[in-house]
Amino acid sequence: QVQLVESGGGLVQAGGSLRLSCAASGGTFSNYAIAWFRQAPGKEREFVAAISWSNGATRNEDSLKGRFIISRDRAKNTVYLQMNSLKTEDAAVYYCAGARVPLSVPGRVHEYDYWGQGTQVTVSS
Repeated sequence: QVQLVESGGGLVQAGGSLRLSCAASGGTFSNYAIAWFRQAPGKEREFVAAISWSNGATRNEDSLKGRFIISRDRAKNTVYLQMNSLKTEDAAVYYCAGARVPLSVPGRVHEYDYWGQGTQVTVSS
């Protein structure tokens, strides 16, 4: 059973940085894409970034490019989301998600089968 566990959320001041981690277990991830989504209160879950486990290809939400960077450490079975220059509007629950899609990096919620429990990111002004 694939499990994804997020960590690294917390409270940060606007302009600060956080690094989220997504630890994956319970499977062989060579044919998976791992993504980050976020959901603010009263809003739909939205795509942030995704990475192909096998070839490292990435996909990023255009509005977050340059501030949010996704990466993976295959030895640790972990995907990271480095978030820089955080804004109050970045506050949300951040979810890690997995999809068995070789060499692809989907960007839509329904394309992902496995989800973590989420980690809260709060940005103060």
